[in-house]
This record gives sequence, C-alpha cells and structure tokens, in this order.
Amino acid sequence: MSVTVRVPAKVNVQLAVGAARPDGFHDLANVFLAVGLYDEVTVTPADELRVTCTGPDAAQVPLDRTNLAARAAVALAERYGRTPAVHIHIAKDIPVAGGMAGGSADGAGALVACDALWGTGASRTELLDICAELGSDVPFSLVGGAALGVGRGEQLTALETGGTFHWVFAMAGRGLSTPAVFREFDRLAEGADIPEPVASQPLLDALAKGDPDALAAAVSNDLQPAALSLFPELADTLAAGRAAGALAALVSGSGPTTAFLARDPGSAVKVAEALTASGTCRTVRTATGPAAGATVIARPSHQVHENPA
Repeated sequence: MSVTVRVPAKVNVQLAVGAARPDGFHDLANVFLAVGLYDEVTVTPADELRVTCTGPDAAQVPLDRTNLAARAAVALAERYGRTPAVHIHIAKDIPVAGGMAGGSADGAGALVACDALWGTGASRTELLDICAELGSDVPFSLVGGAALGVGRGEQLTALETGGTFHWVFAMAGRGLSTPAVFREFDRLAEGADIPEPVASQPLLDALAKGDPDALAAAVSNDLQPAALSLFPELADTLAAGRAAGALAALVSGSGPTTAFLARDPGSAVKVAEALTASGTCRTVRTATGPAAGATVIARPSHQVHENPA
C-alpha cells in the first residue's frame, strides 16, 4: 500500500530581487515555469519516519528530518494529529543543488502523497499554506504550470501560457548554496538603490503568446551576477550555449544549473550536443515547459476502489 506522486523541476524565466528585508529574506518577483524533469516521491506506511533516495547525485540528498519531504510529512501529520510513520522514497531525476527546486519538489510531492495515503482531505489552500511554511519554492512545485511568485516567492498567481517552450539545461560540476548566492547578491548590491521587484509585462505577454523569441528577449535573473561571482566558470557554459544558437542563456534561479531557451525541438538537440561537446558542464538535459505540478500517479488499491474512475 503506497502512493507515488510525480513532481516537476522549475526554471525561473524572471527572477527580480529586492533589497534584503529585516527578516533576512528578499522580496521577489519570481516568474516560474515548470519543466518536464521529474522526481517521483513514494510514501508507504512504516514503523517510523525514514527517507531513502535513488538516482543521479542521490548521495548528496539528506536522509534525515532536514529533508523537505520529511518535513512535509511531519507538518501534515501534526496538523491532523497523526504520527508521521512513513517510508518516503525519492526517485531523483531533478538535479541536486541545481537551482531547479528539486528539494522543494520533493517536499510538495511528499505532502500530496501523505495527504492521499492518510485520506486527510486537506484543501488545496491548506496544502499551499503548509508548502509556504516549508519553503519559498514549495508552493509552486505543488501548482506547476507557470506562475508569478511575490513576497518570498510563495504568494502565487497562475499565468497563462500559449504554447510549449523548449529548454536545455546544463548541470555544473558542483553545487551552489542558495543562501550563499543571496549573501553575494547583498554584497554586490551594497550601497546601491535596489528597485522594488516587479514582473516584466513583455515577459508575461511572451508566455501568454507562446512566443520563444519574445520570451528570450525578456528573460532575466537578478541573482545571475552573484552566481557568476561565486562560480565564474558558468560564464563559459553560457557562452557555449549562445554560440550553439540558444535564443537565451541564463543561470536558473540561484544556480549553478544554466538554462537555454531553444526555438524548437531540433534547435534544442543542437544546443544540447554543443554543450556536451564543450566540456564546460557535467551533464546536459532537454525538457519542455509548462509541465503539470505535483500529480498522484499511483495510489492505494483500496482508495481506487472507493473512488472508481
């Protein structure tokens, strides 16, 4: 008896960052696009809470209660007066520490899986509230598609997309800490007048039209200079992708994964091949967006019988 939930990676097509707040966070205008690289989170009843993980870079994933999937199970259990006695297994395919919200995806996946396994009947609003408590990117992993996140990024407004966008992602040889990138952003911005972060209207229009050229002209990431400061070699990866014909090249979120927008599937293959040959990155993946958010793909047989299709 188990539940499996599939959760997508994300790319930030715009990440506008405001000045540091008194609580240490930054106000953001964060335009998320879910893309078709997925983790699968399976939750099974157990004697106690434990986490296992398989897949690329699984050794880097914490298996204790700091893991967002474990924290999600605990948060839902506490809210409903349960014991979080489950085995959470993460089949990982989203890059680890890559700026693509893999950990956040696992948190959202575990939350949806535990809700289905336990039959808690939590409303979407309740689940999103728990997601926001877990981390800034977790609510979007639940929702998927495309959305504008404001506040810390956790206050979401769904966005219209008018087509499929083709992406290539280059994984770096090492990770980057998100808090370290924000600290570097603060250091680089010291003394500067940082404007309030707002979503780019041309970017929102490009998403709605499904126009890759217009989107390429509008993508931006205020954390990119900080990521490049901490990891200068990423500039070589970005240059290799541009030289191969990518319409746009940017660091994904806090990095170090770099994202390349291609016009069509054939162009994406060309960019991927060139990046692989460039020797500037560890692995290369292609994916399309938007992709669905956290989705139950297998559930307990007794629940299937109770809710026939």
